[in-house]
Amino acid sequence: MAQQVSNTTASNPSARPIPESDILFKKTVWRKIDLREKQNKPMFSENREITKIIINAVKSGELTAYKTDSINTPLTREEFIQNMTPKETGSQLSEEELAAGFGQPQEEEEDAWGDAIGDTETAAAGPVSTEFFPKQLYLLELKENAVFDKKRSRMYHDIQTISIKVPSTLNPLGFEQNVGSFRMDDLVRVFRNNPEMAIWYNAQNDAQHKNLADAFDLWLFSSYITKISNPGDRGLADIYGGGEKALLAAQEAAEALIEYEYSLWSY
Repeated sequence: MAQQVSNTTASNPSARPIPESDILFKKTVWRKIDLREKQNKPMFSENREITKIIINAVKSGELTAYKTDSINTPLTREEFIQNMTPKETGSQLSEEELAAGFGQPQEEEEDAWGDAIGDTETAAAGPVSTEFFPKQLYLLELKENAVFDKKRSRMYHDIQTISIKVPSTLNPLGFEQNVGSFRMDDLVRVFRNNPEMAIWYNAQNDAQHKNLADAFDLWLFSSYITKISNPGDRGLADIYGGGEKALLAAQEAAEALIEYEYSLWSY
């Protein structure tokens, strides 16, 4: 029995797992966190960006990244860095287009003017990092279980994973790309081990900065729902359409969860 409990705990990425026997209701919810929003700026302060902390932890070997939020397939450090590297549009061309020379670097003719000014363009194109800066990766995806604990008679937002996304505006193909997904219990450990960096910045009182682990516990961020578990595994934008319709659907979904919690008091 002890071995079974241990395995169950190990497979649960939650930082505060709730026993299955105590769960009366559960829905898996996906949310997007735009770190550019005013309410989210405290976890995206200068040189203490949450994305910077996570990326540095992966590179140092302190944190394991996974391919998706199913957390079944770990990523190597090299694979993670590759996901952080902008994709060249030429790499998406067909074999015929590549054979014709599209997307290939063109050889430039010698230019006397270039020699005269020291060929500044070539010098500027020297060895530089091609990775996205942490400040550019402003989009997070949070996966949670909305759980009603019948023993405590309250609803919990049990965060399972957090993923870093490359925004569609930075992807030549025009869609969001997953850089890596992370277990919440692993993230809490990293945040606690780096108290000087993992800060939720309190703009009103420098003596009351909080650890990022506490910020997630206290829900000190703004987010919007993009998907709720359903048989077709479809997002709200796929069901209701994008733009304003998706935002309205996200608001209605959030209100429906709150209303369900209130109705359970009559259970």
